[in-house]
Amino acid sequence: MTAPVFVVEHFDAGGGGRYILDGPEGRHAVSVKRLRAGEDVVLTDGAGRWADCVVLDTEGKDRLILQLDSVHEESPEQPRVTVVQALPKGDRGELAVETMTEVGVDAIVPWAAARCITQWKGERGAKALGKWRATAREAGKQSRRVRFPEVADAATTKQVAALLAGAEFAAVLHESGDAPLATAELPSTGEIVLVVGPEGGVAPAELALFEEAGAKPYRLGRSVLRTSTAGTAAAAVLLARTGRWS
Repeated sequence: MTAPVFVVEHFDAGGGGRYILDGPEGRHAVSVKRLRAGEDVVLTDGAGRWADCVVLDTEGKDRLILQLDSVHEESPEQPRVTVVQALPKGDRGELAVETMTEVGVDAIVPWAAARCITQWKGERGAKALGKWRATAREAGKQSRRVRFPEVADAATTKQVAALLAGAEFAAVLHESGDAPLATAELPSTGEIVLVVGPEGGVAPAELALFEEAGAKPYRLGRSVLRTSTAGTAAAAVLLARTGRWS
């Protein structure tokens, strides 16, 4: 079992590399994980910086005393994989974010597609976005990542088209695709952007705009997946074929 991951804002250790993990993360480590002296821990800022640590002791219910000797930097992986996720109903958005984080997606862009039943507006939208970002953070920890996926602000269709236009490889999951995603020729570097439509499908006008921006429609497989699982399945295909899982 790999060492548990905890998120910190800084890596400032005192004399002799003594680091104190406190606050919510410290409480989780001491009171929930019940970590003890001699166990391994990984600290990360979620943006690529991380440190291997060893537990020295605990204090109270929320302070973990660690030995921290050096800090490392994990470079961003190539090619970068971004999934544009149409807004699902209910808590299926968090499910999509959780599983895409676990497989290794680098960025997630919420998309207010024309056929989305769910619409993010005002305070409700801000709250939903906050849930997506919190989910990415927790799933990043659970899957032992030290570079968590970025969850962008909700994008309009025009903004998604602009994102597709700047990608080395741009794809839309759609039943009109002649080729399966598993056979697409993929770049070894740069940006891969994949669009996952809502339950009602990508509207013809949206598909036309995306194709004009350089994106091609691709099929994923014979079965029809829900929007909350399609992105994860497609990302797995891409990550395996680019060599990032090798």
